[in-house]
Amino acid sequence: MSQFQFVMRSGPTPGVIFPLEGDQLIIGRDASNSVAINDAEISRKHSRLSFQGGKYVLEDLGSTNGTFVNGQRLAGPVVLKPGDVVSLGEQIVLMYDAINIDPGATMASPRQAVRVASPPIQPVVAAPVHAATPVYSGIPAKKTNLMPIFIGGGVFVFLCLCISFFWWIDATYRWCTFFPFISGC
Repeated sequence: MSQFQFVMRSGPTPGVIFPLEGDQLIIGRDASNSVAINDAEISRKHSRLSFQGGKYVLEDLGSTNGTFVNGQRLAGPVVLKPGDVVSLGEQIVLMYDAINIDPGATMASPRQAVRVASPPIQPVVAAPVHAATPVYSGIPAKKTNLMPIFIGGGVFVFLCLCISFFWWIDATYRWCTFFPFISGC
């Protein structure tokens, strides 16, 4: 038996777990939704989860900023798999997870404290991480607005041309040619 959940990786409340229970769940900003995320980037009714054949199917409900699974914008319903990264807009990132529950498992009771001898702790040696290895974090990259750079570059080129033009006029004594209204010409 599996139970599913969303874990918020980035957004207004990172680390919050949203247990997914029910056949139809709405994700959105509205407080009446099954998964309510209070953020301006999320539509009131952003997307829908439908439980079909033991799996959840995600679809966008015409949201303004879009619903993405593993970086791909949804164009139709998508079956979610454990480990999928669901993004709502650019800032909200949820990890879809399955929790396996064994119905025959013995549940611990908090009433009695039981001491269990634990085995000695073995040190864990981590494998070396190579600096050149790219790591995919599952969070879409933030887009950079290049417009201010182009405008600044254009202004710089324009000022350089103006200074060059006036330097040329002064160096070749052509003030009276270009500006005949100057006194003394």
